[in-house]
Amino acid sequence: MNEGIRARELRLIDQNGDQLGIKTKNEALEIASRVNLDVVLVAPNAKPPVARIMDYGKFKFEQQKKDKEARKNQKTINLKEVRLSPTIDEHDFNTKLRNAIKFLEKGDKVKASIRFKGRAITHKEIGQRVLDRFSVACKDVATVESHPKMDGRSMFLVLAPKNDK
Repeated sequence: MNEGIRARELRLIDQNGDQLGIKTKNEALEIASRVNLDVVLVAPNAKPPVARIMDYGKFKFEQQKKDKEARKNQKTINLKEVRLSPTIDEHDFNTKLRNAIKFLEKGDKVKASIRFKGRAITHKEIGQRVLDRFSVACKDVATVESHPKMDGRSMFLVLAPKNDK
């Protein structure tokens, strides 16, 4: 803005939005100083660059208000974890499943993980079957974002909520 503009010629727009034509940088600064406003580059990559006469402080304030409003309307997605075991029983499985479905309906992602203890790691296919059963049980409210995979001594999959738009 103002003296920070490097271009010699500018396509100038006044505070009311009217085109003033192509002016030199000094002419633009003089016009802006007469009305106690700033010259701000709007499109620096255009030929010639487009500048506008405006109150920069007010413009910046309005921009911050818009950004704040946009952030307020944004939905943050959290990652909730549900821990299972390879030898999980039916009732425990259903309880964990209910919790996961509750998280998914709230709009959060769910990471279902199985921690292998001791020699159980030699039978990864059992954990794979539990996670597959879990993803099939959640298929009406969730989509599988990452399929079951090993990470150290644990296996996990990530479920994302389905978009009903």
